[in-house]
Amino acid sequence: MFGCIPSKNPKHAKPVNYNNSEISSHQHDPQPHLEEAKNRMKKSNTALLMIDFQRDFCSPSGYADAAFEDAGQEWVESIIPKAQQLLKWARDKNLLIIHTREGYSPDLSDVSESKSRKAKANNAAIGKHGPLGRLLIRGEYGQDTIDELAALPEEIILDKSSFGTFCTTNLDFILRQAGIEQVILAGVTADVCVHTTLREATDRGYECWYVRDAISTPDPFLREACERMVVHEGGIWGWLVTVDEITKLGLHMTQL
Repeated sequence: MFGCIPSKNPKHAKPVNYNNSEISSHQHDPQPHLEEAKNRMKKSNTALLMIDFQRDFCSPSGYADAAFEDAGQEWVESIIPKAQQLLKWARDKNLLIIHTREGYSPDLSDVSESKSRKAKANNAAIGKHGPLGRLLIRGEYGQDTIDELAALPEEIILDKSSFGTFCTTNLDFILRQAGIEQVILAGVTADVCVHTTLREATDRGYECWYVRDAISTPDPFLREACERMVVHEGGIWGWLVTVDEITKLGLHMTQL
């Protein structure tokens, strides 16, 4: 997920408590048709995308630490419990669950020169050796999903060599074959891989649900901007919700 981490040490950023900050209290644009939209969600037409909850992004000494060394871990650690809650709910509802992992070939043949150049400039060269293995290389320890959110055997794992999941996987085919119309998104980071996948999905006609307290990025201002963009222009990219709001959809989700 190169590029999913903002530029190093942003001068404009201030310390933020991710559990209790202006990010979580900001009053976003109204969503007057949200309740109506919830009624369109059914077990049979809804999928959960868990985007790039990998050790390289969520654990110390991974890609994120190299690319954004002053960010620490609070930006991602604060959303893991909520992501776990969301994942458990989806499993209890027997929803289609898809986990994504950004990763590249060991020979770097699927890394463009432009992407490689930018990663090196940010002190996080793709393929660089680190404590979790080579950064963002498929099959390395750091490229796998963190234990707290690891996929079950029956759940789908998609490895992608792109920011958006649709670009280099068969995600669209999987969703259409399963009759999916509603897509719930959680993951990291908000401003690159999550938002890219969100926009790809919207362009393909899926109705999207952006779970704000299960999505994050190191820069709090980018995180806020990503949330505001979802509900702008009448919800151009979908619906902005919390884990608690989604998991209270038990009555709506009883339909087949």
